[in-house]
Amino acid sequence: MQRASGGEGMDRIAVLVVDDEEAVRTFLSELLGSAGYQVRCAASGTQALEMLSGGSFDAVLLDVVMPEMSGLEVLRRYQSMGGGAPVIVLSALAGADDAVRAMKMGASDYLAKPFGNDELQDALARALGTRAPERQAVAPILPSRTVLPVVDSAQEQRVLISTSPAMRRARALVERIADTDVPVLLLGESGTGKEVIAREIHARSQRRNRPFIKVNCAALPGELLESELFGHERGAFTGATAEKPGKFELADQGTIFLDEIGEMAIRLQAKLLQVLQDEEFFRVGGKKSVRVDSRVVVATNRDLEKEIALGNFREDLFYRLNVVAIRLPALRERREDVVPLTDHFLKKYGRGYLSGVSELPTEVLHAFADYDWPGNVRELENMVRRLCVLKDPTLVLDELRAAVRAPASAPSLPTSYAGDDGGPFGRAHDEGFRTPPPAVQVLEMPSRGAAFGLASVAPLAPPAHAPMVMESANAVVSAPRYVNPFDVPQPPPPPAPTGELSLKDIGKRAAMLAEREAILAMLQRTAWNKRRAATKLRISYKALLYKIKECGIIDPRASAEL
Repeated sequence: MQRASGGEGMDRIAVLVVDDEEAVRTFLSELLGSAGYQVRCAASGTQALEMLSGGSFDAVLLDVVMPEMSGLEVLRRYQSMGGGAPVIVLSALAGADDAVRAMKMGASDYLAKPFGNDELQDALARALGTRAPERQAVAPILPSRTVLPVVDSAQEQRVLISTSPAMRRARALVERIADTDVPVLLLGESGTGKEVIAREIHARSQRRNRPFIKVNCAALPGELLESELFGHERGAFTGATAEKPGKFELADQGTIFLDEIGEMAIRLQAKLLQVLQDEEFFRVGGKKSVRVDSRVVVATNRDLEKEIALGNFREDLFYRLNVVAIRLPALRERREDVVPLTDHFLKKYGRGYLSGVSELPTEVLHAFADYDWPGNVRELENMVRRLCVLKDPTLVLDELRAAVRAPASAPSLPTSYAGDDGGPFGRAHDEGFRTPPPAVQVLEMPSRGAAFGLASVAPLAPPAHAPMVMESANAVVSAPRYVNPFDVPQPPPPPAPTGELSLKDIGKRAAMLAEREAILAMLQRTAWNKRRAATKLRISYKALLYKIKECGIIDPRASAEL
């Protein structure tokens, strides 16, 4: 491949972006192109290998989870071809284990999705060394209608909107402790706005002009999280080809926000405690201590006192973090905020998708006011965004009705995946704080909304292959079930680990079995159309592929071909 020349006659750094999602390829191409890189894209592993064998690239951005040929297989074949360009793997939450294997196979670095622009630039700078182009001061101009897979956290505008007494008390506490350097513990369900509060604390502090670094402790396994937080020396482990500073070093003089702190392994909790007490630590494989001055803000949706009793969280770390605790109420506990938040999100997303629409139909607002929002503010934001994109409130109202009418015994997917937004479109699982929402009366909506063309909402029809239930005065009789030709015997689930199991292991095993049953049932209903099944299960397509593999589910069409 012939490299293009830069403005001063120097060759531009060539980067190959490999991802099966067009939106990701487009965004990364525009971002890296504006930063001075020459970017080419591949939509599949096969295309990537062809381009790598016939061209010269200085770095490769490789998605791990892809259909047909996975990123791990692409990496293996590239290594066997003698490829020497550094490979940075891109992994979502569901592919964390694959990221570990990729690092052991020779990947130079990893990025957990979603990642910020600065994280991407840092990873490329570490991989390229002195060859990396200088940072551009101006961010690229992105298409207004693109749903961005990557978020620039430094430029993302977050607004704290609330009129409820509970949130006013939380805001007052933020104002009182912002200028201090004490650790802050944010408690509450997923989607209640803990990150917004963390950024508010940073913005009101004397560190406001210094970095704000966010780390999701649930997005990475322990061995990668340690390197992410504290950095590593060259040669510390297989794949550590260069020295890498940790997030604590990057947050020096600023604020580091540790989200989902309850997911951190006990061993790492001890190291974190040392940092909080001594303000110094050792990099992975390092022999010299590193001193930092970082304000620590942590958040969790777990009940840490219960986790201490179960042996999952250190008591001394809890008391060290629990200097100031701010508990954020669920959205169902502050219903007066639903309308102001809806207006805010409508203005935020309406500019890109709608024109001349400043408010939602009355029927939608009534449904929003009566819904319990188990996914909290994140779910509400996603719902408004969905309305703006689809421009058809009947679809959203159908989703709300389906979520309300779903029986309590129906199988669910308890694990939160990257890309899910909570609620009926991907409800997150919160341990400790989640309480079953009370029953919600579904309003009949006979009128029409002029701005969106809202039609009357018909009752939901039962699934095509569900048993027909006929009620009588004394009994409930099920009609014969339709026989699905794809309802074939499956191998038994993976065996349980041997030896004594902890309560946490038993819970994970039960959750996996429940997920397996739910996924199998939906795949059979959709004739093994995985994309359709993923949509109905309200998880991403990639997350479904990962869970199918994890649960040992076999596609009968693949077995028939054999």
